Amino acid sequence: MDTVYTGHEHELLREQVSRFLAREVEPHADAWERDGCVPREVLRRMGDAGLLGLMYRPEHGGGGADALANLVFAEALSQSTYGGFIVTVLVHTDMASPHLHHAGTPEQQARWMPGITSGRTVTAVAITEPGAGSDVAGIRTRARREGDHWVIDGSKLFITNGVHADLLFVAARTGEARHAITIFAVERGTPGLRVGRALEKTGWLCSDTAELFFEGCRIPDANRLGEVDRGFVSVMKNFQTERIALGAMAVGHCARALKLTLQHVRERQAFGAPLWDKQAIRQRLAMCDARTRAARHYLYHCAWKLTMGQDVVQDVSMLKALTGELVNEVTQTCQQFHGGMGYMRGTPVERLWRDARVLAIGGGATEVMLDEAAKRY
Repeated sequence: MDTVYTGHEHELLREQVSRFLAREVEPHADAWERDGCVPREVLRRMGDAGLLGLMYRPEHGGGGADALANLVFAEALSQSTYGGFIVTVLVHTDMASPHLHHAGTPEQQARWMPGITSGRTVTAVAITEPGAGSDVAGIRTRARREGDHWVIDGSKLFITNGVHADLLFVAARTGEARHAITIFAVERGTPGLRVGRALEKTGWLCSDTAELFFEGCRIPDANRLGEVDRGFVSVMKNFQTERIALGAMAVGHCARALKLTLQHVRERQAFGAPLWDKQAIRQRLAMCDARTRAARHYLYHCAWKLTMGQDVVQDVSMLKALTGELVNEVTQTCQQFHGGMGYMRGTPVERLWRDARVLAIGGGATEVMLDEAAKRY
């Protein structure tokens, strides 16, 4: 049963995450951006602080919390200006390891979950392929059964944490029906699993992103998660948690960009007065703030519905579309008001603007999300 966190406990969680960011992330993350990855020891320190796997069972090192508390964590984490760090963590906690949480057997959870919650086992989810992104049913990677083993052949693309992950949750086709997909847990070092290359991105620079190849990758049936051919349902279910997390990231970026910009326009002098004295600037920032606050309320409404066990697919699809577009509009406005400095690499607002772009693409592109919502009217 989920632990119900009170509002006071939510605030304590926000403060704990804020202190962690100030101590462990913000002073060091420029180097991570250059290196293209988040150091493993940072994730271990997050695990030691109890910040990984809030929704997982206490016997596995988790917090036993509900979706609202998990959202508080994701939103607090998104106050960082380093989107690559944020997505490294959220892929681990909200996008990859939930497959084990929802579909894993007690034996599988006892085997892998303690490492996940402690940060000793880094996870990734491998669904996207060169010819299949938002269309999950279009994947071509196949797994065929050979006795008590499965043999996986195919490739995956744009896999966050894929370079350094210890455990991959891989979607593979196991039948001829369009939705005949099964999820497998593939450990790092398994023969036949190969990282093709680390991909270079426009943003999220300290998040490692991989192209993966499976070439006769042989794993035991004990590594299969859930029923054969039923993995598509699992992927769709986990997408709701993932998209709420990405919505939290977008809202967090909006709030952070606005805070930085309000400080800047009050200090920056132009034509003999602070930029804040310009009515057009005040009004645009006020509108950005109003829309951010409205999106934040919708975000928490979606998490509450998920906690209540309600169908959230339409709401979460609209939330993902709304926040993915909003974060691009807000960060661009904030960058504009920083003038030339807003275009300089290494400034927080430039990084927020650059990292925001993918939030309208990853986890379900805006157009796909709107179509998913429209289908449910």
